[in-house]
Amino acid sequence: MRNITAALLFVFAVLLVACTENISMEDRYTQTENTIITYLEKHDSTYGEYLRILGEVNVSRRSKSTLYQLLGARGNYTVFAPTNQAIQEYLDTLWRKGIITEPSWDGFTEVAKYDSILKVIAFNSILDGGDETTPYLTSTFPDDGDEFPIPNMNDRRIRICINKVNPDSIYVNGVRDSKTNQIISGSLISLKNRDIPAVNGYIHAVETVIAPSNETLGDLMTNIIASNEEGYLVLAKMLQACHMLDTLMKVKDEKYEDIMLNAELNSQPWKIPSEPTVSTLPEHRKFGYTIFAETDAFWEQALGKKPKDITMNDIRQYIQSNNLCPDGIDDDNYTSVDNALNQFLTYHMLPMRIPQNKLVMHYNERGYTYGTTNSATIPVFEYYCTMGKRRLLKIYESKETSGVVYLNRFPKLKNGRHENYHEAYCDPDKEGVAINADHLTDLVNAIIYPIDRPLAYINETRDNLMKERIRFDAASMFPEFMNNDIRGDRVGQAKNLRVAITYDAVYKYLNDAYLYDGCKFNYLSGFKMAWNNYQGDELNIIGNYEMVFRLPPVPRSGTYEIRYLVGAGSSLRGVCQVYFGHNKDANSFPLDGMVAQGIPLDLRMGGLVRATPAGSYPSIVGWEEDTEDDDYNAEVEKKMRANGFMKAPASYICYSGGTDRVARIVPTSVRRIIITQRMEPDEIYYIGFKNVLDDDQLQFYMDFLEYCPKEVYDNPFNPEDIW
Repeated sequence: MRNITAALLFVFAVLLVACTENISMEDRYTQTENTIITYLEKHDSTYGEYLRILGEVNVSRRSKSTLYQLLGARGNYTVFAPTNQAIQEYLDTLWRKGIITEPSWDGFTEVAKYDSILKVIAFNSILDGGDETTPYLTSTFPDDGDEFPIPNMNDRRIRICINKVNPDSIYVNGVRDSKTNQIISGSLISLKNRDIPAVNGYIHAVETVIAPSNETLGDLMTNIIASNEEGYLVLAKMLQACHMLDTLMKVKDEKYEDIMLNAELNSQPWKIPSEPTVSTLPEHRKFGYTIFAETDAFWEQALGKKPKDITMNDIRQYIQSNNLCPDGIDDDNYTSVDNALNQFLTYHMLPMRIPQNKLVMHYNERGYTYGTTNSATIPVFEYYCTMGKRRLLKIYESKETSGVVYLNRFPKLKNGRHENYHEAYCDPDKEGVAINADHLTDLVNAIIYPIDRPLAYINETRDNLMKERIRFDAASMFPEFMNNDIRGDRVGQAKNLRVAITYDAVYKYLNDAYLYDGCKFNYLSGFKMAWNNYQGDELNIIGNYEMVFRLPPVPRSGTYEIRYLVGAGSSLRGVCQVYFGHNKDANSFPLDGMVAQGIPLDLRMGGLVRATPAGSYPSIVGWEEDTEDDDYNAEVEKKMRANGFMKAPASYICYSGGTDRVARIVPTSVRRIIITQRMEPDEIYYIGFKNVLDDDQLQFYMDFLEYCPKEVYDNPFNPEDIW
């Protein structure tokens, strides 16, 4: 069978390489309305150069069809068409930089460079909405600073920037001056020639070619050091001292690219029984980084020295005098994760590129209606694991922060049973660090957000984290979902609705998961599916699975409950055994050294019903709908806890809308208390799951996980809230 499978895969690979996509011009519209191409042709004096380029650039490496043919056929395209003048100004720029010998197409001395520039101009100008995304009018553009939900044909996200004085001035990839806040560069969309309708999309003329830099974070920092350029010079010198520049140059895993190109992986590996279509593999495995960075202006004021004169000893003294890394070692071994300067630097860094509109995930929090609500209604948060020494970083936004996202903010919330879960107040020492998203630096593999006060994992931050329930969406544990535009897809692209991750023996895609043979792992976005999932999405695994996830760290030593939410009450769910352990050997058998936690977990057990293929049976959970009697409600919750269950939170709703469908009142959404253990902040912990049924089509399901410290869940003076 292995030989037969290998032969079939070889034949599939040969066919894939041999076949090419040919776009038939018979699909051109016959109506009197313009396609994008016919409109551009009618205005050749303005777009003639762009038309010529579209005719020379193929759709992809495997296609003989050109972009000219693509934009003359059916589709949903948003085209940012550069004018002839814009293209000439781009050639002028290339000439001034010494890339070409004269400011014209005759200035190219290498065919490869000529072809590359044509692709830059063409691919960056087109958003292909496919079958599921309508083209964009300026009225449906993202908010100021946000990226379009779909990438352009260069597989890059482009960002909208709106002039705050004149909102009609809209830029693509605009850059603001840090002092005046005015837009100083970017591609201005023509005030006159925008929202031009075509039967297959919309055209927006741009006065500058859209040509995002291919500069990586490592490239930028290296160039800053070489030129002594101020802005992030101190950051660059710290990264250099910690030997991180090479790491920050990574963009994508070329091995995965080769595997996908040569069809060594089946592009449609399996189907979940309840889902209408098969899952698909991610197109890429990209690397990404986010840095929340103090600017040179901060360091100059803090240390009283010019950025070019600031040394690592200056930074060390600042860290020590302000007790910013209480557990760090003050020496010059900057590459060690135990070094104080290394710990200070890496606490600013996340191993994922997070755009502004995904710093927190707005989707189905209570009071928020996706697509119509533009600001936070209740607190929305993420907890991420930083680079270097693994520590928790909290990202937070609320109605009271007025659109500003904060790091490590710990307000007092109105979290009583009959309150609204808004901020009551926030003490000055707990207000956190504001992210300045207006002046972000956007790179091919990273985003830098400036901050104006020091960010550090100080004792007070750890103490505050220890006093709150830490809830993280299951997908947030895996940076690959963010880096590859899988998590938080709010368009509902078909490729992201059901994403398959192969088990490790084929290719290890998720760094913090160990997926063994028989584990058919799926990420389901849940976008507009009316699922009662936190943030909409879920992990859904079928097969004879054995899998292990590396957990985020805890902030302090103590006893924690680990809980996770199950969408239960379905006969499609299965039964699994939960395991827990630490310092797992990645090369060992999946569950070696891990301890089974209690009896197997029946994921079919909802609040009222245990649903099985053989029929439905009464549940043992003890769930009852809330009444007007709060004392009685509390007694119900105590009984549920005694059985290892809790109601779902009151903070989010089913996508179909309305506070009458908060998760708390849905009996099929229940939290399971699966582990109660003493945990240490410097230990690495793992959680494992194994299918214990013979049926490999029944589902393992995970929505979110919670760490809840004992002083929260067992506090006699301030009981844990319902939110």
